[in-house]
Amino acid sequence: MFQALADPNRRQMVQRLCEGPASVSELAAPLAMTLSAVVQHLSVLEGAGLVRTQKIGRVRTCQLDTQALRAAERWISERRALWERRFDRLGAFLAEQDQDVKQGDEP
Repeated sequence: MFQALADPNRRQMVQRLCEGPASVSELAAPLAMTLSAVVQHLSVLEGAGLVRTQKIGRVRTCQLDTQALRAAERWISERRALWERRFDRLGAFLAEQDQDVKQGDEP
């Protein structure tokens, strides 16, 4: 999923889909690339589980799959909590060391 979001064009497509479903043509309009290139990018996003597409008649409509984004958000939140705990412990350790130096003890 993160690899799929690494490309700025795909991030722009996801950003547009945050507003609601869109056709491939609507997604392609602001991008400086061919329609077939847009379809390839959508294929990557679909493979990552970020986007679902549905073809009705001649129009392929895309929409964001929020479940995948929620999973990424949970993963990031877990990492953030882990690092915050580590930084808190480091801060406490450094404060203790600073206190020892101020009292004249050797660290």
